[in-house]
Amino acid sequence: MSEQNTVILNSSGIERALTRIAHEILERNKGIDDLVLVGIRTGGDHLAAELARRIETIEGQGIELGAVDITMYRDDLGSRGSLPVGKTDILFSIDEKKVVLVDDVLFTGRTIRAAMDALMDLGRPRSIQLAVLIDRGHRELPIRPDYVGRNVPTAREEDIEVRFDQDNRAVEVRLIKQQGRGGN
Repeated sequence: MSEQNTVILNSSGIERALTRIAHEILERNKGIDDLVLVGIRTGGDHLAAELARRIETIEGQGIELGAVDITMYRDDLGSRGSLPVGKTDILFSIDEKKVVLVDDVLFTGRTIRAAMDALMDLGRPRSIQLAVLIDRGHRELPIRPDYVGRNVPTAREEDIEVRFDQDNRAVEVRLIKQQGRGGN
C-alpha cells in the first residue's frame, strides 16, 4: 500500500488563512476585551500562538494565551492504550472570558468535546468559540467551528497533516491518500 500526498496549503496560504481568522476573531468580539486564546496540544497550541502574534500586531497589545492537553478527557482512551499525558498551561482565569479554542484539524468533533470538558473543569467561560485551520467534515458530534481557514472535504480513509517547522510555525498542510485500499 502506497501513499499519495497533495499539498493543499503552503506557508503563504496558511499565513493568509491565519491573518483572516485573526481579523474575524477581533471583528466578532469587538477587540480583545475579556478574550483569551487556548490551543489544543499538539498543533492547536502552535496555531494559537501564531494567532496571538497576529492579534498583538493588529491591536497593539497582547492577548492571554494558554494550551490544553485533552489526553485524560478522550472518550477512546481505553482503546488507544497508554498515551503520553501532556501539560495544560492556562495561567489565567477563564471565568467569564470569551475563550477561542484553537485546533489544527477538525474531523469528528471528539477532540473538541474533550477540550471543552477540560476547559469546564478549569472554570466557567462566558463563551467558547472554535477556530480551526482545516475543517475536513465527517462530524460525529454536533460541533461547528466559528472560524475556518479552509474547508477540505475528505474521504474517511484520507488524512490531513499540518506540518510545523522547528519554530513550531505551520508551513504546510497535506492531504494524504492511502493507495491500494478500497479498489483505488
